[in-house]
Amino acid sequence: MKTLKRILIGLVVLVVAAVAIAYILPRHVALDRSIVIAAPAETVFPLINNLKEFEKWSPWAKIDPNMKVTYSGPESGAGQKNQWRSDHASVGNGSQEIIASEANKHVKTKLEFDGQGAAEAAFDLAPSGDDTKVTWSFETDLGMNPIGRYFGLMIEGWVGADFEKGLASLKELAETQQ
Repeated sequence: MKTLKRILIGLVVLVVAAVAIAYILPRHVALDRSIVIAAPAETVFPLINNLKEFEKWSPWAKIDPNMKVTYSGPESGAGQKNQWRSDHASVGNGSQEIIASEANKHVKTKLEFDGQGAAEAAFDLAPSGDDTKVTWSFETDLGMNPIGRYFGLMIEGWVGADFEKGLASLKELAETQQ
């Protein structure tokens, strides 16, 4: 009986410690990736300011080509929204809406992931000689969810590689439009 009691006390201590450690972990998670594209911002911008064009170079569209996507709002720019549905675990379900757009410079989107919360992503374009440097960034607030904060430690590994693949596809698409 004493052994069982010690095991239970040990388990309680471990659970309390794991929860306490979670609240020491960062609440806000951010990452970004950049690439230089041999094309002017005027060529690159329409590919990020229109969610229909985004599907042409999105890394997640390549993971699940059978993903169902619907669009609403204007043809491009602020207010355009897409909703996606996928049976693939790496893609899931959610929506993305362009919430800010400055021609040839910046696009900001709000992302909603079904059952996983919200985040924001942004694309910043900057001249780099005759080329354009594109920075794709992502940030989210994990709130007070201790499990979410542990998952926050893995976002860099999960999303970073996808951003790199997406930017490489964007580069290829933009440079072929020259």
